[in-house]
Amino acid sequence: MRQGMLRDIILLLMGVGPLYENGRKIMNPIRIIPKLEVKGPNLVKGVHLEGLRVLGKPEDFAYKYYLDGADELIYIDVVASLYGRNNLLEIVRKAAQRIFIPLTAGGGVRTLEDINNLLCAGADKVAINTAAVRNPAFVKEAARFFGSQCIVVSIGAKLRGNEKYEAFTDNGREKTDKDVFEWAQEAADLGAGELLITSIDREGTGRGYDLVLIERISAAVPIPVIACGGVGKVKDFLEGIKVGRADAVCAASIFHYHQLKALPNRDSFFKEGNIEFLKKNRGNLDFLSGRLEPAEIQSVKQALLDSGRSCRFVNNFSEIDSREV
Repeated sequence: MRQGMLRDIILLLMGVGPLYENGRKIMNPIRIIPKLEVKGPNLVKGVHLEGLRVLGKPEDFAYKYYLDGADELIYIDVVASLYGRNNLLEIVRKAAQRIFIPLTAGGGVRTLEDINNLLCAGADKVAINTAAVRNPAFVKEAARFFGSQCIVVSIGAKLRGNEKYEAFTDNGREKTDKDVFEWAQEAADLGAGELLITSIDREGTGRGYDLVLIERISAAVPIPVIACGGVGKVKDFLEGIKVGRADAVCAASIFHYHQLKALPNRDSFFKEGNIEFLKKNRGNLDFLSGRLEPAEIQSVKQALLDSGRSCRFVNNFSEIDSREV
């Protein structure tokens, strides 16, 4: 059986996607999406997309999130545009062999060939930021060639005063002079199937989503919006959905630091990245006190259910594959 077909069957059985009644869509379950930022072979995390620290191997975290009930995963190569490269193919290929939830991959995507390579490696969707801003027609071309359902336009936003936001590219390094709200609407009009909205000001801080940013975009576009950047507590997810009106909520630190103690302690890492943080803090996360409350995916989903929101809840998904990660 073709791998993609097997994935489709599993997703159908798991109930991922819209609910229908008499052929009419009645609701979309809220999706919980861990974000895995990759530099070289390593999973990294920073603050405001800077000061990247190595946390471990992306495959270890990704597989654990899959077993814990994540609805999707997003992989971003955070230095791909800077160095003109794309190192995600092998990481995505390995993930697709044992992770059967939708995978989105981005970073350094510049051509239709780049998109095709990622989809062939096992990604279900591809995120585009820098290339889309530089050449908006690329979004339209990609949507026509592969279908809107495959194309996610990723927008990094910085507050510029009086609720004005500017879009940034190259993982938050380069300003564009583009108004975020105008760009979000244009991306939707060009055929993007989804928007990934990251507040650079909030990213990695644990201060919660930028609700003004997320709500304004959610209200302005007819396509799903994924909120990203700033989650520090479980309540932040609820606010992103209730106040920000996001269709999906994405986070990194709150999940990564929860998993950090449980995952394998590798004896060696590749030289690319700051590994001193990992050596010092793997067994002691006291430095997070007051700023971040690490949580597992299931506790987030339970909070959603308790608040009356619909989501896919997996009580013991690890029974599907009990192999140690």
